[in-house]
Amino acid sequence: MSSSSQTADGPVVGQRRRYRFGPAGQVGLGREFTAKALRDWGLADDELLDEDVRLIVSELVSNACLHAGGPIELVVTLKQTAVRVEVFDAGQGAPQPRSPHQSSRPGGHGLHIVGRLSSQWGVEPTDGGKAVWAEIARPADVG
Repeated sequence: MSSSSQTADGPVVGQRRRYRFGPAGQVGLGREFTAKALRDWGLADDELLDEDVRLIVSELVSNACLHAGGPIELVVTLKQTAVRVEVFDAGQGAPQPRSPHQSSRPGGHGLHIVGRLSSQWGVEPTDGGKAVWAEIARPADVG
């Protein structure tokens, strides 16, 4: 990764940031890491995008903590039309939104939030578990 994240024309599409999780503080550290990447890419000025991306990171990391023994790695990628977030863990199986979704009940809202805020999301198996990912659309006038 180069030290410069932007050119005179804006952020560099295709840039990827990786964060390996330690034993504690996963959600907060994941949010901070993501916020820095968005600032470096000049995207933090869009409050809605910034908040949506950080909320999705919180939900995916929380789900890894609750259901998969904790996250291993967070990858944030700047795409032409979206910001892609991937959370890798050692868990097996594919998480599914709780159905039927009942907004008045505590818990079980994470994947519904991810689905509402992202343009698409999914699960991909990896050698040691899985990656749960989401893509959040960038404003049309950026990149």
